[in-house]
Amino acid sequence: MDLNTRSLQSSNSKSKSKTMAKILEEEAEDEAEDLSSSCGCFFCAMKQPDARLRRASVAAFFRELPYSEDDDGGAVAAVWRAAMDAPDDPELPSLGAIRCMSLLLARAVDDAAWRCRGQNASVPYYAAHVLGTYTIRSSAHAELAVAAGAVRPLLAVLGGAMTWVERRAAARALGHLASYDATFPAVARHAAEAVPLAVRAASTCVSDVYTNYVALALSKRPKYQRELLKRGLGGGVGAEDRKAEEWASQLQCWSLYFLSCLASRDPSSHVLICEDPVFLRELCRMWGGLANGDSPAGVGLLRLLCRSSVGRGAITACPDALSGLCDLARSSDDWQYMAIDCLLLLLDDRDTWHDVADATAPCLIDLAELRRLGPRRRLGDAITSALLLDDEDDHGHEPELGAGAREAIASLRKEKIERKEKEEAMSSDELLERKLLAKEKKRQGNDIFWHGEVDRAIELYTEALELCPLSGRRERLVLHSNRAQCWLARREVDAAASDATRALSLARPANTHARSLWRRAQAYDMKGGMARESLLDCLAFAGAWLDSRKHGRQRAAARGANLKKLPYCVARMIGKQMSVTGLFAGMSADGGNVGRDNRMPRCSDGDDGGDEDEKDVDGDDCDHDESEEEFYETELRFCRSGTGLPIMAEETWSSRLARRKKT
Repeated sequence: MDLNTRSLQSSNSKSKSKTMAKILEEEAEDEAEDLSSSCGCFFCAMKQPDARLRRASVAAFFRELPYSEDDDGGAVAAVWRAAMDAPDDPELPSLGAIRCMSLLLARAVDDAAWRCRGQNASVPYYAAHVLGTYTIRSSAHAELAVAAGAVRPLLAVLGGAMTWVERRAAARALGHLASYDATFPAVARHAAEAVPLAVRAASTCVSDVYTNYVALALSKRPKYQRELLKRGLGGGVGAEDRKAEEWASQLQCWSLYFLSCLASRDPSSHVLICEDPVFLRELCRMWGGLANGDSPAGVGLLRLLCRSSVGRGAITACPDALSGLCDLARSSDDWQYMAIDCLLLLLDDRDTWHDVADATAPCLIDLAELRRLGPRRRLGDAITSALLLDDEDDHGHEPELGAGAREAIASLRKEKIERKEKEEAMSSDELLERKLLAKEKKRQGNDIFWHGEVDRAIELYTEALELCPLSGRRERLVLHSNRAQCWLARREVDAAASDATRALSLARPANTHARSLWRRAQAYDMKGGMARESLLDCLAFAGAWLDSRKHGRQRAAARGANLKKLPYCVARMIGKQMSVTGLFAGMSADGGNVGRDNRMPRCSDGDDGGDEDEKDVDGDDCDHDESEEEFYETELRFCRSGTGLPIMAEETWSSRLARRKKT
């Protein structure tokens, strides 16, 4: 009986196996029939309601696309849109999207005739962009790209195998691949080739975009590039040119980011990066601008280079690099703290201390009162310790510092050590008496200034600063700011910038004293060659104005004031500086400078706004001036004159102010 039962069970099992096999065979036939009846395009594949069929169709599409003759259906652009909508979605990469884009990019590099066929011209751009989009936050996707061989064609594109449009997308993708531990070795193997390519891309991208696109007549601009740039834009040629400028800035920033990824993980790459002295000289002037303010750009790479002896030596040997770091350190740029980090790293090295201190001490002492700046704490103390390091060690074998550096370090030692010890030994009554004397000197200085005796006012403010206790931070802030105004009246711009910077270092938070920002902006404008620093101070002033408008509306209304408008001179200054800080400034067809203007008029030079900020001297002792003048203009809208110049709305200043508050 057992044998009969087992025989029956075996027969039933075989019958079930045959039935299951028949079902699977029918399903496979149905699937093949569905696939054969489909047109095979990406759009139809994505519309499949059945998930299993959709995945099979999409996988088949990705396998066949690299070998098709043209992309008339815009399938690659559709993949780009899908990647942009969901860069973290693993479905398309798992079905072969990344491998497909890598193969398409390699084919475009090797076959120029195929690239020119039909709509294939835009395929390399979209393919590189898809690779960069899927790898922006996913190490797994980056590993798929490396396994698909994406590094070589991306490097070829960065090296000039195609135009600046494709280079922008390739630099972005390479930066992402170099940012992960798992994929960095695959990129680092090509460092000897990649570093010079990225350096050249960052150095030449601005002139490249201007020469090969912006300067061309519309009829001579490549059609596919115009279509890419105009996507989602209105505003005609002006908007198109502004988009080209934004993309040029992004190409520069992403090239620098790629170099930064290599420099942060492989110190040996510092030698390659520092080989070009021209690149080092220009590096600190490479910035993201208003459109790419979230990128540290050149100063981010400089800070990484300062972490190696090779980088420190190369930067120290480049006076323009040190000068650029000093300018950035004494600005209201969001990356100011990075410039200070660079200088501190250079000063911490005994081999570079002398040359760096000699070149930067007169500027750095203006920042000795800084407390918090971005993520950094007690920066002023760090600057003081770095500059006074000479007191701790014997430097008999080194040449003597220059007169300017010796004087600056001596004044810092007197202020931060000797005077501090002296005041700590004083009684509270003595300190109060000195504070009252300083206040009286300040009052006399204000009166004398109004009578036109600027030199005497400077003397009185200086005496007040010598009397005012170090604990009187707010009082010293106003005294430095008032003295900066006097230096401006005498057109001694370096002294004005120095005092304004000291006032801004004493402000809490740093760089928030509106009058000092405006005074330093004027000093930088008068000095020339510092349009970026002047612009950033103007924007910070506008942000402070927005903030004071929110907090002072009721108080101003009570005294009949009008807080609606920004002074005309400030608006005009912003317009001027925006025109000369743009990437394409000075590249006009006739070789002239864009927006050239000798000097901005001061508010007291006869402006129609009635604002008297420039001839007034602060009478208040707080960080946010209670007596700031009433401003004009219904909204913060500025438009620089000329072709294709951007209109900056109130949201621009609000966003910068919001970023500042977060840090």
